[in-house]
Parts: sequence; C-alpha cells; structure tokens
Amino acid sequence: MTQRRVVVAIDGPAGAGKSTIARRLAERLGFTYIDTGAMYRAVALWALRQNVDPTDMHRMEQLALAAEIELQPGRIRLNGEDVTEAIRSPEVSSGASKIAVIAGVRRRMVDKQRSIGERASVVMEGRDIGTVVFPDADVKIFLDAQPPERVRRRLLEVRAKGEQVAESTLALEMEERDRRDSTRRDAPLAQAPDAIYLDSTALSIDEVEEAVLKIVRQRVTNGKEFH
Repeated sequence: MTQRRVVVAIDGPAGAGKSTIARRLAERLGFTYIDTGAMYRAVALWALRQNVDPTDMHRMEQLALAAEIELQPGRIRLNGEDVTEAIRSPEVSSGASKIAVIAGVRRRMVDKQRSIGERASVVMEGRDIGTVVFPDADVKIFLDAQPPERVRRRLLEVRAKGEQVAESTLALEMEERDRRDSTRRDAPLAQAPDAIYLDSTALSIDEVEEAVLKIVRQRVTNGKEFH
C-alpha cells in the first residue's frame, strides 16, 4: 500500500451510485470513507439533545465547530460517544436537512473533512468534493447515469426500505433536486475540469467499482502499489 495520503473525490447527481461506490472503494483500499451525511446528522443529533433550534444559524455554527466527530468503518463517534444508531432517527434526519443548508455549518464541516483528509487516505462523495472540499484531490471522478436509470435505482432503494412512492413522483423530485443542486449559489454541483467522467448507466455496481479502482490505480500508483 502506498505510504502517502491519498484523497479520492467522487461527485455526481442523486442516484448515480456515489455512496455505494465510495463505501466499497474505501473498504477495498483500506481508506477512510468520509460519510458527509452522517457528519451532518451527528451535529443535528447534538442540537436535538441541547434543545437548539436547527434554524438558529449562529448556534448551529457554534455546535458544528465544537463537535468532535470521528469516522471509523461503518461507525461514527460524536464527542467520544458511538452515535451510529442514534443518528438514524426521523427527527435527526429532519434536523440534518435543515442544518445542511446553513453556509456557516457547511464551512465548519468542510474544515473537519479536510482535517480528516490530512490524517488519513480518504474517499469522499458528494456534489462539490472535487471543486470545493478537496480541489487538490489526487483522483477526481464525476459519476453519472442517465436520468431514467437514476430514477430506477433510487426507486429500488426507497422500496427496499418499505416505502411506497410513485415512479413519476420520484422522477419529478429528482429533476427538481438536480436543478437545485446545479443552480444553488453555495457550491453548486459541477464537474471539476480535471475530473474523469464515468457514465454508470449500463454498468453493474461491481463493474463501476472495478472501473473506479482502475482509475485510482492509474492516477496514484501507476498500477503497482494497490492490491
């Protein structure tokens, strides 16, 4: 394994398979998977416990700054406590979506994400990782898929959780999210100029994983050092 720290940034729209690929890649390479969603959830959980209104921007930024967040394979710790299960409640989900739009909170989270990237090799996915969070990432991938395929994948995900939603409703929601992500002022979804574009429409998860792994090997080690 290469000794230097490596940062792999995976960006792309909703339903492209970023989270699944980032998790599998991190596991395969022995890197830390920076689960941004879990990080925001951890701060939202703390806000709930402290009875802080998630719309109170100043207090939320203070909490985000003070939160000590540790990421381990499949686990997350907040201020020394394992909160992996605690952050999955509907109340925490709701709070996380409210605080994720606060610019000050996002700034603090980006600082923490960069700090993790300074201590270990990481894989991180999102919508602005290669452009904003880790602009100097060793490997940048823009993972995409055609809209009908992204809707199909998200539909399978949602139904696997036992939720019922019409395909047409989901398609409209994702179209709106794409529009919002691409046009927002604060860190919009965009492909970094030096990112490799990967269309996963016709590929299985295993095939996407192998394709990304190949890119990482070529970019970081000339194919020699990774197993």
